[in-house]
This record gives sequence, structure tokens and C-alpha cells, in this order.
Amino acid sequence: MLAFTVKRLGVALLVALTVSLITFSMIYVSGDPAIAIAGEGARASDIEAIRKFYGFDRPIIVQYVDWLAGALRGDFGRSFTLRQPVADIIFARLPVTILLGAAAIGFALVLAIPLGVLAAVRPNSMLDRFALTVAVVGQAMPTFWFALTLILWLGVTWRLLPITGSDTWQHFVMPAIALGYFVTPAVMRLTRAGVLEVLASDYIRTARAKGLRPPTVLFKHALRNAIIPVVSLAAVQFGFMLGGSIVIETIFQINGLGYLAWESIQRKDLPTMQAIVLVLAVIYVLLTLLADLLNAFLDPRLRAA
Repeated sequence: MLAFTVKRLGVALLVALTVSLITFSMIYVSGDPAIAIAGEGARASDIEAIRKFYGFDRPIIVQYVDWLAGALRGDFGRSFTLRQPVADIIFARLPVTILLGAAAIGFALVLAIPLGVLAAVRPNSMLDRFALTVAVVGQAMPTFWFALTLILWLGVTWRLLPITGSDTWQHFVMPAIALGYFVTPAVMRLTRAGVLEVLASDYIRTARAKGLRPPTVLFKHALRNAIIPVVSLAAVQFGFMLGGSIVIETIFQINGLGYLAWESIQRKDLPTMQAIVLVLAVIYVLLTLLADLLNAFLDPRLRAA
């Protein structure tokens, strides 16, 4: 297990380093950052002063090393527009996005895993068709449209939940449902396929031949092996939710990283945009690493892979 952990950790570090290089290059993708900061119609002397003030006149490799060293210390520079340390802005809003992502993935797992298990236990039944219908609708329906529908019915028509903000847990109900329902089909189908495959295996037939009760066979023997790929998928989807929450946070006006990213794009706040991409990418890499380690713990055969 130690060798497997070291190997996966090395891969994760290489991926994070590659992401940092790509993230740093973002600042030069749209052209000279000094011109972007100075704005249209700025004088050449002002642009040159900005270039020297922010260090854009130094070699690229020197800028990257300094930026990476600062990022490792938690220093992402200062926001061009808010005039505050980017780290303070990021970590003030990060808990909101993590809470939204956790609520969304929790909703998806609570809905998808039972549906997938029931559909696998009774294949080609009405319950199986209902689960597949839920999956098809969830995969085909745009997230923003579903969010607006929830606002219309639960927020405006029935007045059951608040529409905007992030002050109480009620504010996260509709965003979590809208964000989590898009993930539900993939988790449900993977759970159904995994349980179907495991139930047809030899050791499950042996367990049944020994006279074990069906719930014991299903939950103690079958589900543990069938749930392994779901763990990896859930970790990956959670990372996607953190990075893809910009639409949901904008619709519900939740002050998380997604909404901050949208604001930063509008203001052309390059340091904040860089920091958001790097932080979310590192979180995604860590989640993938944890999923690999958990899968190796659940299934020792993966440690030799």
C-alpha cells in the first residue's frame, strides 16, 4: 500500500505542476497584461510603468518561479481591481463553494445509488425503467434550465425556499438539487451496471448457496465491490462541481468561487482568475488521489496495478 501511495502521490505532484504552468500562462494568452490593466487608450509611458511595477518586464521563467513560490506560500498576489490580497478573497469564498459541492454530490449519491441498486436487483421491471427515465431526463436537461424551473416553482410560485443568497441552509437546497441532478444519471447507471455484474459472479452464487439472506448478499458482499468505481466517479464529479458551479452560483447569486470567477472575468482581474483555476485544479487532483487510495484500500488487487 505504501508503494502504491508513493506512486500515486508522485503522479499527482506532476499533474499539479503541469496545471500550475498552464495556469500561469493564462496571463499572457490574451496579450500583454500591462495593456489589459492600463486599458484602451492608455499612454505608452503608463503601460511601461505598469509593466515594471508588476514585474512583467522580467524573463517569463523568473516570473513563473516567483509566482509558483508565492502560490506555495499561499500568496497569489493582489487583485488588480479589488486591491486586496487574492488569497484573502479566494479563501473567504472557497467554503461556500465546497459546501455547495458537498451538498450537490450528497444529493446525487443519496438519489442515484439506491435507484441503481433497485434497478439492478429488478432488471427490466417498472422500477428499472423509472430509474433509466430519471437518468435520461437528468442527462438531457440543461442545468441552468432546471435551476430556473426550480426558482419558478419552489421560489416564486410556492415560496418554499429563498431564491438568492447563501446565508442559511435553505439557500443551498435549490442550487444543490440543480447541480447534483446533472451528476445523478452517471452515478445511477454505473451503480446499476456494477451491481448487475457482481450479482452474476461466482462468489455471489456461492453465498446464496450457503443460505445467506438476500439483504446480506446484496449489501455485505455485492455492494462493496460494485461501489468501487462509484467512489472514483463521485470524487471526479465533485471536482467538476467545484469548477463548474459558476452557472449555478451566478443564477442563485451565491458568493462562492464560481461567482467570483464570473466577476473576475468581467473585470479582467487576471491574478484572481489564475488563483481560482489553480486552487480548483489542485483540489481536483487531491480528490482524484484520495479516490485512488480509497479504491486501493477497498480492493487490494488495484495496488498491484
